[in-house]
Amino acid sequence: MVFNSIHFVLFFATFFSLYWFVFRQNLKIQNLLLLTGNYIFLAWWDWRFLLILVISSIVNFLLGIYIAKTENEKNQRFLLILGLIQGLGGLLFFKYYNFFVYSLADAFSLLNINLNIHTLHLILPLGISFYTFRAISYLLDVESGRIKPTKDWIIFFSYLSFFPSLLSGPIDRARNFIPQLEKKRIFDYNHAADGLRQILWGLFKKVVIADNCDTLVNQIFENPQAFSSSTLLLGAFFYTIQLYADFSGYSDMAIGISRLIGFNLTKNFNFPFFAQNISDFWQRWHISLTTWMTEYVFTPLSFIFRDYGKTGTILAIIINFVLVGLWHGANWTFILYGLLHGCYFIPLILRGTLNKKKHNTKDRLFPTAKELINIVMTFTLVMLTLVIFKSETIRDAYIYYSDLFSTSLFSIPTIPGKKINILFTLLFILIMFIIEWIERQGEYGFATLGLKWYRPIKWTMYYGLLFIIFYFTGKEQQFIYFQF
Repeated sequence: MVFNSIHFVLFFATFFSLYWFVFRQNLKIQNLLLLTGNYIFLAWWDWRFLLILVISSIVNFLLGIYIAKTENEKNQRFLLILGLIQGLGGLLFFKYYNFFVYSLADAFSLLNINLNIHTLHLILPLGISFYTFRAISYLLDVESGRIKPTKDWIIFFSYLSFFPSLLSGPIDRARNFIPQLEKKRIFDYNHAADGLRQILWGLFKKVVIADNCDTLVNQIFENPQAFSSSTLLLGAFFYTIQLYADFSGYSDMAIGISRLIGFNLTKNFNFPFFAQNISDFWQRWHISLTTWMTEYVFTPLSFIFRDYGKTGTILAIIINFVLVGLWHGANWTFILYGLLHGCYFIPLILRGTLNKKKHNTKDRLFPTAKELINIVMTFTLVMLTLVIFKSETIRDAYIYYSDLFSTSLFSIPTIPGKKINILFTLLFILIMFIIEWIERQGEYGFATLGLKWYRPIKWTMYYGLLFIIFYFTGKEQQFIYFQF
């Protein structure tokens, strides 16, 4: 069940009622209810996904306890390696087995050697990339002494399976989330109202913007040779907006739902399309993954390569972003996508501006000319690279680029489908950009907008937004990041 479905509304209404009105006095039972809700939510998709998650939870729960108990450093390291093998092994098997098999067969075919290797019909368990990274960070933090392991299995199992963020993040660290499970939660009206506003904003981005972009994007990317360059440019633009509205919309809903039940999740997006360079972009986009990779991959690699100066930093960043790309899926397109983003950092490293923070003007209604140029250039770079991210193969991306960079780039786009729908979508995209620019110092696009307005005007805005969402609600469309 997806957040924008009637099934989820019924599920959450029942869960919310029991959570706050029946079991709020007993933290242990409330956590047990949360764990039950987590498992029902995942089993709704496929009970086999639940079995894999439970096994991972048991293994990592026990390993965390024994790593902390063991005084011998070598034994600690051995137990940690076991945990990494279990977590990464499962992820590699379900997500990358067939990719490695095909790649190996293709490599040997270049030598005219035919390997009789069989692939497996594997279904990628939903959320495995997200809860595996949670489990790995938990074991690494326990082994390093940053946190003490929890001895309450209900708390740990709930942490790994927390249903609002289970399928597409954010990837919360145990040191931030487990303490919230350990203390009594009290319903806060203002906290809940803020959560509802964030859910409303997430729904708007998902249903009104992302889902309306989907049809146009698919038509263009499925047959790019049938369209002019200007239409392909429009397709790349709409896909960039779709991916952002879909993924950040999910994050907004996940964070908002969590606030309704007394939890604070990691902020996952910080208005990335207002970034002024690629480093700034990645500090704003999928923040929980970026910070995870920075802490557990880039920082150790930087230490290893520290004697090589800027060359070592470049190497560490490229490896880090290749892994970021590979995390998204078993495809050479994702590897190339990550490699390119890693290479985009090279000029910043060579100029010594990698860690120089870029801030949009706070008190001005409009950006300065320099800010606007930087924002447009960064957005364009991200947009063009996402063509690879969207393409099924590198050859498909090459065809798209070949048709994109031609003289028809300056022609009027030939828009497939009803033009009125595209115009409305463009209008809503513009509204999203305006609201997010106004709210760019806030937690999300709708955080403070209208809070101090005259009540009838404020509620007219809320109901108007609800009307637009219901008007465009049709077929339930899954979130893009469910496939990762």
